[in-house]
Amino acid sequence: MNNYPESLMLEKQGNVAIITLNNPPANTWTKQSLIGLIDIISDLNQDLSVYSLVIKSGNEKFFSAGADLKLFADGDLANARDMAKYFGEAFHLLSQFRGVSIAAVNGWAMGGGLEVALACDIRIAETKAMMALPEAKVGLLPCAGGTQNLTMLVGEGWAKKIILCGERVDAPTALSIGLVEEVVENGDSFNRALELAQQVAQQSPKAVSACKTLIQSNRSRSWEQGYIIERELFVDLFHTQDQKEGVNAFLEKRTPQWKNN
Repeated sequence: MNNYPESLMLEKQGNVAIITLNNPPANTWTKQSLIGLIDIISDLNQDLSVYSLVIKSGNEKFFSAGADLKLFADGDLANARDMAKYFGEAFHLLSQFRGVSIAAVNGWAMGGGLEVALACDIRIAETKAMMALPEAKVGLLPCAGGTQNLTMLVGEGWAKKIILCGERVDAPTALSIGLVEEVVENGDSFNRALELAQQVAQQSPKAVSACKTLIQSNRSRSWEQGYIIERELFVDLFHTQDQKEGVNAFLEKRTPQWKNN
């Protein structure tokens, strides 16, 4: 039996894994919960029955308020390095999750709470959601991918407005600048995220994983290199059983039965 922290509740519905953030009152992140997230994502990467992941909150007001600032009150450098390490490792591993990750942002997503959503592939926000990276207000900076992932999503100008000016972004603005992919009515973010996650199961999990790798490849490679890798991964799929299953299911006008191998 896996010994995950109580602040992260894991369940599975079919091919979808669901992580519920459960650390009242504001779902702040701790060293224990960050290590727990690393353990969960590592285990899910090995579970070939899981094709997608939804991260949601068990709190009506907060998706997550980020780090507990009490951890940094004494200015301890060793603690700062330790927390930065675990924040970085946990959210980077989430961004590299083999399947599709979707954040159901139902309320306040602040600091590390927004950064965990930024590390996901897709963000669904409720109309009441409010997002910010306010670290500079307290003499800190986003250290869990925030400065990089936000800039990739919304561009340098809006990233500077949010991080350097402390701008809070509501759901309609987040949608207009590309910070979230969809806005839904209050109370509907999880259902919509789950619906999208279930759509993933209609796709070949091997093909989805390869496509995700390619989409994210320009974070560290040039476009020209991406074109080359694209052709290589296309050929690699012909080593999988799912490639044969997918094509033959289409030709035979039936639903494919994916095996993720």
